[in-house]
Amino acid sequence: MKVWQIEENQIIWGEAIAALDRYVKDSSIDLIFADPPYNIGKKFNGRQNKWDSNNEYIEWCYQWIDLCLRKLKKTGSIYIMAATQYMPYLDIYLRDKISILSRIIWYYDSSGVQAKKYFGSLYEPILFAVKDRNNYTFNSEEIMVEAKTGAVRKLIDYRKAKPAPYNTKKVPGNVWYIPRVRYRMPEYRNHPTQKPEALLERIIKASSNPGNLILDLFAGTFTTSVVAQRLGRKFISIEIEEEYVKLGLERLDLVSETQNNQKFFKNKAIQLSLDLTMGD
Repeated sequence: MKVWQIEENQIIWGEAIAALDRYVKDSSIDLIFADPPYNIGKKFNGRQNKWDSNNEYIEWCYQWIDLCLRKLKKTGSIYIMAATQYMPYLDIYLRDKISILSRIIWYYDSSGVQAKKYFGSLYEPILFAVKDRNNYTFNSEEIMVEAKTGAVRKLIDYRKAKPAPYNTKKVPGNVWYIPRVRYRMPEYRNHPTQKPEALLERIIKASSNPGNLILDLFAGTFTTSVVAQRLGRKFISIEIEEEYVKLGLERLDLVSETQNNQKFFKNKAIQLSLDLTMGD
């Protein structure tokens, strides 16, 4: 296991449960985003994402969920993603442990080959939960979207002393349309389940404040870290796959490449604290 300490941020190369237990302090995290492997057989960096049994996978999920709740502050929030067939198990498991506030549907348009003999899935579920439903962060003003009124022209409010257009901004409901990341998009990285920056931006803006600490225990392409950094939040990101750790360091602009394609850390203090080989 390797740990990068970059100012107040951490990147951990290691297995999620072990890293959580060893490196993340109890009651220290303001916001957790958990997007675990879905146990549906997709390959990640050449390795099959599949447990021996469904029960084994679900028990593994329960383990990291329990650890996450231990690491979360009393005022903290957690967002959990999972495959549709497993989310009900996680939902029921969480009900007696934490307050579930929203069951979100992230839906997107079709891309690639779709099912021909059944209704193909075009959404992924997200659970939004908090430790204390009376004391948590929710910045509604930061995530307003334009309401779809169906009006051809802007509606005018004549009740005011000076007539003005109605405020048609609203907090998003629990059905979110955000396009998936596709090839040739600027944010695209070669990962089978990469999440869009727009999705993480909404979550981070809603449920954290500048300077807060965000944990992503299945970092993947490090989208959570990239968005957190851009929005002035601190982060701890955990990833087990070496290639994705290298990718994350590059996305966060922590490494540079020389003319002979060798990579090096821009910050010497970071470089001296680690021994991960960044070259080919």
